[in-house]
Amino acid sequence: MRGSRRAAWLIGPALVAGVAYLDPGNVASNMTAGARFGYLLVWVVVLGNAMAWLIQYLSAKLGIVTGRSLAETLGERIRSRWGRRAYWLQAELVAMATDIAEVIGGAVALWLLFGVPLPIGGLLTGAVSIALLLIQQRRGARVFEFVVIGLLVIITIGFTYGVFVAPPDAAGVAAGLVPRFDGPDSVLLAASILGATIMPHAIYAHSALARDRFTAAGSHPDDRGVGVERLLRATRWDVTIALAIAGTVNLAILLLAAANLPGVPGTDTLEGAHAALATGLGTAVAALFAVGLLASGLASTAVGAYAGAEIVQGLLRVRIPLLARRLLTLIPAIAILAAGVDPTTALILSQVVLSFGIPFALIPLVALTARGDVLGPYRNRMWTTVAGCLAAAFLVALNGLLLWLLLAGG
Repeated sequence: MRGSRRAAWLIGPALVAGVAYLDPGNVASNMTAGARFGYLLVWVVVLGNAMAWLIQYLSAKLGIVTGRSLAETLGERIRSRWGRRAYWLQAELVAMATDIAEVIGGAVALWLLFGVPLPIGGLLTGAVSIALLLIQQRRGARVFEFVVIGLLVIITIGFTYGVFVAPPDAAGVAAGLVPRFDGPDSVLLAASILGATIMPHAIYAHSALARDRFTAAGSHPDDRGVGVERLLRATRWDVTIALAIAGTVNLAILLLAAANLPGVPGTDTLEGAHAALATGLGTAVAALFAVGLLASGLASTAVGAYAGAEIVQGLLRVRIPLLARRLLTLIPAIAILAAGVDPTTALILSQVVLSFGIPFALIPLVALTARGDVLGPYRNRMWTTVAGCLAAAFLVALNGLLLWLLLAGG
């Protein structure tokens, strides 16, 4: 019993990082993909989740073995001051795109549930994220994890309930596992799904979360009797549980839309999808969907802000007050909401921006975890490095195809 409790104590960082895989951008991308293309892009969700498992494990391993986050490690290794600033700039733009998705999602959920105007809903979402971050700072990583995991439970119930009410077509799901596209719009949505699934800020955050939990005392895990090998085994379970939950929920969102929303007018927006769910499946399904969206926005914006603070501290070696940085990153999202830009369109495009930011986090992560001078005996095995390289190559190729299609005008 004592051993079981001890093992359970090692679980948590991946579940927090995994919230990034269930943010409002995921909801918008998967909902739109299902409504417009049915089961066509099921394979993208499955493939993205498989790649995410490897990526998040490598991120956590870096934090556990070195006691430093990915941003800190890069900040130490990029010798040029201007090089660090340039790298930080692209990472900061990705973090802002993340904030846009999460704040807008929370604002839309508050509007759907309570009729709160979108700009005010955005401010409320940002305020809650500040409160969650203060919990992390003052009460420690474990309490923060419990709060975020509680929101994760709400997210899971909210987004999967509708699938049990209206199950998808099994033959359609099986056909969707065959990789293919159907025109430029499907490529755009595939990139959006991957950008929402393999989020750059989750890569930065997981290494920092693992560092804060297991090496916060400043000593190596082996020196404190925990053991790196044991932590890595627990981390594999942690990542497996987190990604199983995230993958199931993401797939449920797409399948819910594919089974119930194709051909229904207005379902290319979150508001329209919510209304269509209420009409077709009842107010309970629609209400739980909105509650899941709200929990998604609140949890993921806190994790996103945590990652953003880690990025600037690790790369620029400066500390920006939490409140100041949170208010700064809220500005673009609030401006978009106040300008009347369609929230779903903004969400999907933000995920495309995230997709372009993936290689800048993923390629260094694979390279660093393959080096003996960084991880010593815990460096990647050859096949792990090969798998990481293939994932990076696939994502870069997809982004290149997307860029070509956009420049060619579709």
